[in-house]
Amino acid sequence: MSALVEFQGVDFAYGRAGFAIRGLSFGVEAGEIFGVIGPNAAGKTTLLRLLTRVVRPDRGLVRLGGESVGRLTPAAVATRVAVVQDLPRGFPYTVMDLVLMGRFPHAPGRFFESEDDVRHARRAMAMTGVLDLADRALDHLSAGERQRVMLARALCQGAPLLALDEPTAHLDLRFQAECVGLLRQVNREAGLTIVLVTHDLNLAAEVSDRLLLLASGSAVRIGTPEAVLEEATLEAAYGCRVVVDKHPSSRRPTVQVVWPDPRR
Repeated sequence: MSALVEFQGVDFAYGRAGFAIRGLSFGVEAGEIFGVIGPNAAGKTTLLRLLTRVVRPDRGLVRLGGESVGRLTPAAVATRVAVVQDLPRGFPYTVMDLVLMGRFPHAPGRFFESEDDVRHARRAMAMTGVLDLADRALDHLSAGERQRVMLARALCQGAPLLALDEPTAHLDLRFQAECVGLLRQVNREAGLTIVLVTHDLNLAAEVSDRLLLLASGSAVRIGTPEAVLEEATLEAAYGCRVVVDKHPSSRRPTVQVVWPDPRR
């Protein structure tokens, strides 16, 4: 496998607020699911912003497919990485309209979609199970349907890399399980590389090939879920007691917080 994403000695600071990212170096191999975890203000979302050229590093280099992100146009970045984020309310479009927006980077000067664009959109909607919702208004979707539609838009974009920021936030257990299944499906069937940013350590452990644990903008540990999700490592990063066990069926690590006893 070859590295699809490379961070080399990356520093980034938001003005006088101090460093959000400091000396960050890692690679994401083509075809893997790479989870990024860490406490609040660890630098997780900033990592995605650097990856997608929303902000630029103060020092170091970010590469996508061997090319420096800083040398790519926004449209070129969008053909290499598709971001899946929560969909705001009050967006006056149908599911088909939104999914077709994923084709914009391939012809940014064009005003109307082509038949090929529609084929890409229908294929993406079929893969995520929302083809029957094509004419539905976005504000009439459930939380799980909205997440599937956003994933369909990203797949329609045709990028080899998916970047997901908290994909299971606000989802109940059923839709969390569906999200896990979808991530595995697109990784396996479409061959997509996935960078998953999440607070949900158990989701990250279940779907990720490797994890990056961030704290205060620096890498604490990079490795398999078993290597990263250790009690002492997590307790130092998060500042609370945890218990790490194994899931009874998948045998992946599971993390539980040891809640403080107010009587002590």
